[in-house]
Amino acid sequence: MFPDSSASRGARSISYHSPPMGHRIVVTGAGGQLGKVLVRDLQKKHEVFALTRESLDVADREAARERVVKIRPSVVVNCAAYNDVDGAEEDPKAAFATNGFGVGALADAAAASDAIFIHFGSDFVFDGRASRPYTEKDLPNPLGLYGASKLLGEVLAPRAPKHWILRLESVFGGEGRTSSIGKMADMLAKGEPVQAFFDRTVTPSYVEDVSRTVQRLLERKLPWGLYHCVSSGTATWQELATELARMMGSKANVSGVSMDKAGLKAPRPSYCALSNNRLADAGIELPDWRSTLKRFVEARARR
Repeated sequence: MFPDSSASRGARSISYHSPPMGHRIVVTGAGGQLGKVLVRDLQKKHEVFALTRESLDVADREAARERVVKIRPSVVVNCAAYNDVDGAEEDPKAAFATNGFGVGALADAAAASDAIFIHFGSDFVFDGRASRPYTEKDLPNPLGLYGASKLLGEVLAPRAPKHWILRLESVFGGEGRTSSIGKMADMLAKGEPVQAFFDRTVTPSYVEDVSRTVQRLLERKLPWGLYHCVSSGTATWQELATELARMMGSKANVSGVSMDKAGLKAPRPSYCALSNNRLADAGIELPDWRSTLKRFVEARARR
């Protein structure tokens, strides 16, 4: 069974140098699934300061603000997050410290540096009772403490006047094996049976597409604000797992399971697909989830 959860841990802080025409970028959570890909891509054109969780814990608000301001960045990209959905119910203080108040500290640091602040939100800010993909205009209503902590981050991020908030969902890809899709792929490769939710509908975010979107935002300078950065089209977890098995040529059995039967501590939004139309209208189109899944399978095979 695959609830939406992931963890991001890195090893150290690294400064990557580039031609002087690029931005001076701080990436927090640089050792995580998304952070690693962003650092890899951004350092090709910009000077990047990669801050892992070990080198900077954003939950320490004063330290986070001082460290970022000292670097004098022109862009701050926050990939740091507390992503244990069930754990947030038991330790809300940790979830809110990183996902909420830590975001506010980074936003303050970006504002003090007159820097652009890029933060990543979550589909868990919604209650999942919709019947069509949520837009940026829909009002959030989180079901659990994890979603509430992510919503607080969205509320505090605009303390940086120049900001983009990108809501992501079911993030997958990169070198890690922490995502639900990555875990399913590992099981399918071994021929192990996979159970996936038939009653949770999503629009997954592929890390390569998220990274490309961040780069295009910096190039095109879209209006500040909130955007949904997810694949096009919708799928249940069971549909996604079935297609993943087909693409991998796996004979493993894929079956559906209800969230009610999964023994989860925290509630999950059921229908929580997000609409990426606002990005598309601005000229940044994201591919269908089947296309992203195929690229994921191909990249995995190369590794």
